[in-house]
Amino acid sequence: MVFRSLIRTFVPRNVKRLQFIVMMKIGFDNEKYLRIQSEHIKERIAQFDGKLYLELGGKLFDDHHASRVLPGFKPDSKLRMFRQLADSIEIVIVISAEDIEKNKVRADLGITYDEDVLRLRDEFQSRGFMVGSVVITHYNGQHAADAFRHRLERLDIKSYIHYLIDGYPHNVELIASDDGFGKNDYVETTRPLVIVTAPGPGSGKMAVCLSQLYNENKRGVRAGYAKFETFPVWNLPLKHPVNIAYEAATADLNDVNMIDPFHLEAYDKIAVNYNRDIEIFPVLNALFEGIYGENPYKSPTDMGVNMVGFCISDDEVCCQASRDEIIRRYYSATNKLADGIDAEREVNKILLLFNQAKITTAYRRVTVAAQAKQELSGHTAAAIELSDGTIITSKSSPLLGCSAALLLNATKHLAGISHDVKLIPQSMIEPIQKTKIEYLGGKNPRLHTDEVLVALSVLSQNDERCRRALEQLPSLRDCQVHSTVMLSEVDRKIFKKLGCGLTCDPVRKK
Repeated sequence: MVFRSLIRTFVPRNVKRLQFIVMMKIGFDNEKYLRIQSEHIKERIAQFDGKLYLELGGKLFDDHHASRVLPGFKPDSKLRMFRQLADSIEIVIVISAEDIEKNKVRADLGITYDEDVLRLRDEFQSRGFMVGSVVITHYNGQHAADAFRHRLERLDIKSYIHYLIDGYPHNVELIASDDGFGKNDYVETTRPLVIVTAPGPGSGKMAVCLSQLYNENKRGVRAGYAKFETFPVWNLPLKHPVNIAYEAATADLNDVNMIDPFHLEAYDKIAVNYNRDIEIFPVLNALFEGIYGENPYKSPTDMGVNMVGFCISDDEVCCQASRDEIIRRYYSATNKLADGIDAEREVNKILLLFNQAKITTAYRRVTVAAQAKQELSGHTAAAIELSDGTIITSKSSPLLGCSAALLLNATKHLAGISHDVKLIPQSMIEPIQKTKIEYLGGKNPRLHTDEVLVALSVLSQNDERCRRALEQLPSLRDCQVHSTVMLSEVDRKIFKKLGCGLTCDPVRKK
């Protein structure tokens, strides 16, 4: 299997359970972030009269990447901040026609980008925000994009088309003309602060903002632009683990963190940005000069309003979490490769980032524990790191898959139930196995995680221990899990619903 040398680790020969005394720590001051970030955005709005297009990088209310690499950052922090300005905000959701065409999937939710557009709209509206429209970018006649636009029409959702522009982003003369941005649909908005967001990176959010500046100016409206993106963190070093983790997260886009040359020239100060913002800056500069006679921003970093770097309270905690995230992204990429998806470039990019971060997969404690359990037992295995640092392991057996056994072992530990206690009797498991194989035509008789939870639920009506074990499930949120075999879709979804960070060795079940 690919990259076997990285997933092999040295393991002790007598380990059943590994326990680490290191407790999970907080490395980010979320309350400070809410305070100073909202103040900074208000200051930026005041710089422009009447209209500001704010490009929102990352996620508005479920930024799980940020919460993973900055322990203490709340996934809904941006949402809580913007609620103070809800009456002034209009949201525009952007999706690339190319992503629609290839059914691109949002990895953390397991749904396609077009489905996520509809989910985001519902989520924003349920939280009191106005969603004005959807913009389909990178349009070049894609049939899937046409079908999605018809679907939006049936749902009574306004939609607009923005086209591919030859030579973008370098052909400034063409881009800032009626044959460039001028060909795009003008997105009608009614509120002073327009937040432009998308299901994921590479959707064309910035181009939508710039196109709107061009078309607003043609209509006599003086509009401004700012960028609200958490990563890369401009005032952390280029090779800081938090910034390396961002490169790993966008390895499929081949984004590269860079020293901002414009910022260095203007201020003689080092700031970190990424290649696409640096490449697009001449376009923004030309647009602002054409609209206002001068550009208020001297660098791509100036465009941003990100204050995350000022709110890190424990740098080492964030470094550790970021290294773990790089490894998580590596396993995600190698699993794609094992599934036959063309992800070799993504895997190789993350391997280079391993070198920069000076890590291997052995840095991830649950990886070491799961592989140790497999070495000792001779069976596929799994491990989970609980919130207090305790690591619980499991192995597959004729009755249970390793992930199902892991849930039982972890909940028993948390409930103070002896490891030797069998919560689900074999007499109950065997009829379920018979149904799976004989009546449903399955090949794997072992119980999956969902089947184990259903069995526990049934037994909990009359068994106090089963009830106590089930009550521990919320305690698994944010815990890290590793399996020595790629889990089924059912098992992956269960861990996702439980809020666990799952990784798997790139080994398919036999």
